Amino acid sequence: MTDSGEQQVTADAATAASAAPAGVKLRGLFLKKVGMTSVYGDAGEMIPVTVLKMDPWVVTQLKTVEKDGYAAVQIASGPKKAVRSSKAERGHLSKAGFENGAQFVREIRQDLASDLQVGARVTIDTLAKGDVVKVTSTSKGKGFAGSVRRFGFAGGPASHGSKFHRQPGSSGNRTWPGRVMPGKRFPGHLGAETVTVNNVKVVDVLHDENVILVKGPVPGARNSLVKLVKE
Repeated sequence: MTDSGEQQVTADAATAASAAPAGVKLRGLFLKKVGMTSVYGDAGEMIPVTVLKMDPWVVTQLKTVEKDGYAAVQIASGPKKAVRSSKAERGHLSKAGFENGAQFVREIRQDLASDLQVGARVTIDTLAKGDVVKVTSTSKGKGFAGSVRRFGFAGGPASHGSKFHRQPGSSGNRTWPGRVMPGKRFPGHLGAETVTVNNVKVVDVLHDENVILVKGPVPGARNSLVKLVKE
């Protein structure tokens, strides 16, 4: 290709980039958990961080107080197969450019700005280095667990003959009220709960990779969806 042709291609790319929408900023973001690593801070200290990667999210609906009772921005990400998409999904998301349904449809409650419109892309610039956010995710599911593991009960003596090692112990009352009171801690399903961690600091934002580094651990397994909201 000649020099003039290369210059023309470069000019066309620059024009397309300038014409493309910059994306909208919201009060929060939804990202997928990649794992944990560590980075060095400005003072040379080592900081444990969780790596969160953001997939493309598109605004699919603007909810208003007059129509829906509250103000929120609905966003969606990830195309879904046609056989797994209902007619209602296709009709609702077609306005935002989806051919079928979406794997994830979430919403963020906030006041609606004038530049928000259906079909706009959400930018990772919503969060910046140094921001303090509230992190919400689903913790790891660990199946059925006894009271010792689930709630940290002490259990009984470990020696032989006690016949009381990791059992929950007495759970009832006397003749009155003669029943187990609500809220008594028993063996049951452990984990798989919605967990929120407050005052989490954003250590860095890697715009080229659509990655956000937050300080410390984040609830959930790898590839789980994590919600970050500015505090």
